[in-house]
Amino acid sequence: MHTRRERRVGKMSRILVTGSSGFIGSALAKSIARNTAYELVCLSRSPTGVPGATNLQGDFSDPNALHMLDSFEGIDILIHLAAVTGGCTEEDGLRVNVAGTHRLLRYLIDRGCRKFVLASSIAAVGMQSVDFRPLQLPMPDEHPCFDRDGYGFSKYMMEEVTRYLSRQNGFLDFINLRLASIAPDERQLTPAEPGPVPTWGMGKISVMFLSDTVRCLMAAAEAPFKPGVRILNAVGSQACAAVPVPELLRSWYGGDADAIDFSHYEQPGREKDPVYDISRIREELGFVPQQPILGD
Repeated sequence: MHTRRERRVGKMSRILVTGSSGFIGSALAKSIARNTAYELVCLSRSPTGVPGATNLQGDFSDPNALHMLDSFEGIDILIHLAAVTGGCTEEDGLRVNVAGTHRLLRYLIDRGCRKFVLASSIAAVGMQSVDFRPLQLPMPDEHPCFDRDGYGFSKYMMEEVTRYLSRQNGFLDFINLRLASIAPDERQLTPAEPGPVPTWGMGKISVMFLSDTVRCLMAAAEAPFKPGVRILNAVGSQACAAVPVPELLRSWYGGDADAIDFSHYEQPGREKDPVYDISRIREELGFVPQQPILGD
């Protein structure tokens, strides 16, 4: 018996993008639609008018909306951007980002999809709180979750859903991208100055521009198939800081900063390296951010 994926050999790969009416999703969808190697399906709660795509309106967490996909022969790649975002209630975060994502993934797995790119977040570590302190710097891709506000926990639990599904089926490829704060390419960023630690502190200095984000998502979608679960930091190549990272974080954390090893940033040329380690995404996907954060 042939799977739907096997029956599509020789045809264009079909990509499903959720959240295609959003800031990132609309830019990504338009980019994919211009590529004749792909057939694009967009699913979003708000109307999406991407030329050359099949545009479906619905909530990915709603089983009835998912059944709009029943008529398709199969989805080859999912790029999952739809979510409730920072500032959501704990209940909404768990209902949509965790349970909803599980429902979406289960639906697609049962219909033969094997490759999944999911938009996680650098908030998964819990940096929204002024009480957050990193275990190490730069923070590794799988820095544990210390969230206490709900949103970061929901993204971390979404990653755990992919681990759970991977244990059930070892022939699935999951890439969870812990995305930075995303800015329009034309925005002039304001580097952080020393002072009291702000809410979302690490998010304010961990930025990536939209064009790099689209490239990053496509690098993940087009990466050679590799069964298992990958969690990869995806941030700009510099911290958006007016001073070296150690100086900024010492102003934020006071005496707590004494427990942090800043030796990475004491190397010449690394004083403003990102606070999230992005070496693995370069190794795994060949992705390197191109847009300079500090305009250098």
